[in-house]
This record gives sequence, structure tokens and C-alpha cells, in this order.
Amino acid sequence: MNEGNLLVDRLAACYSGAVYDVLRAMGLRDQVLPHEIRGLRREVRTAGPAFTMQGALQADLSEHETLLRWTEFLSAAPSGSVVICQPNDDTLAHMGELSAETLQVRGIRGYVVDGGCRDSDFILGRGFPVFCRYLTPKDIVGRWAPTELGAPVGIGGVTIRTGDLVLADADGVVAIPAEHGEKIVEAAEVLMRTESALRRALVAGEDPREAYLSYGVF
Repeated sequence: MNEGNLLVDRLAACYSGAVYDVLRAMGLRDQVLPHEIRGLRREVRTAGPAFTMQGALQADLSEHETLLRWTEFLSAAPSGSVVICQPNDDTLAHMGELSAETLQVRGIRGYVVDGGCRDSDFILGRGFPVFCRYLTPKDIVGRWAPTELGAPVGIGGVTIRTGDLVLADADGVVAIPAEHGEKIVEAAEVLMRTESALRRALVAGEDPREAYLSYGVF
């Protein structure tokens, strides 16, 4: 296992609240995607390096061109990544059953979109992690297509670059700048161990104020 995969596995064992607390302590307060972007089910979670995509509505798009450009994206998404999509659209579904299955088979860890999804029951049955704003049966055919792969995207004031780390769980989605990845994951691990010790102290009856002063977290 290479260092990158090991770091992703360590991040996957963290939770978004602890990662945010570390980001905040480092002065990186604006790394949480809008709270409307949620997993299809609370149990859905994923972590990995981002692969970014953005697209746009296009009035003169043919059905063939839509599907050609969409399948080019499916082919380009690298194994082990979490796709982050800024569709620049809030009317259509930007993920569906066959695409989710394709990405899963190709080793993609998950899909986060500032837009919509459809075929949610099928996707949940596959166990492929999808985080989205809304559900709709309206697909992209003849209306929308990817316009750029791998370039930085903005979602709710958060800039995400290909290679940045992403953790998505029941509480939301956090993005970690790649250059801070190792430091933030390590600090989150330390924080979680400290929280576990604090939790044991509280369960044992220690006064909350004294426990906070002892452990420095709450």
C-alpha cells in the first residue's frame, strides 16, 4: 500500500466534525460544502482525493453529444478518486444508476455534486456513495454536458482542486487542501484519541469544566 492510499484510509477512519475542528484551528474555516449537500442515506460516507468536473446547460446540445461527453468523463475519472462536480445547474439529475455502477466498477470512491441525482434506490442498492442537493427524475440528455475536467471548482465558497482530500459523512462534506493533508489527518487522529479519553472521564463522573481544563477539548 502506497503512502497516498494509507493517508486516504486514515482519513476514512476520521469523522467530518473532528476534521473541521482541526481545519478551524489552523485558520481554514471555509472548507465545508453547503449543508444542503447530503448523502443519499445517513450511513453513506466516502473519502479520497478529489477529481473535479464542471458542466453547463447547453440549449443546442444533441442527445448523442450529451452522452458522448458524459461517457468521456466516466472514462477519465481516475480509480481511487472522489468525483466533485459543479454542474452550474439546479434543475437536472447529474448522476444516475448506470453511471454510478460504472464509476463503482472502475474504482471510484464516491461522487459529490452541487446538483441532483436520480435512480437513488438503485444507487443505494449498489452501495455507491453519492452526495447531492436534491433528487429528480429529469436527466441531462440533450440539455447538459461536462465542460471541463480536472480544473478547480467552487462550491458554496469552497474551492476544490483535483488532488485535494475529501471526507463526506452523515454530517456533511469537508475538503482538505492537498498540501495540508498529512498534517490535518494526523491532528484529527490525535483529537479523536483525546476526545475518547475525555468521554471516558465524563462517563466516570468528572466535572465537565474540570474535564475541559484537563483535556483542552470539548
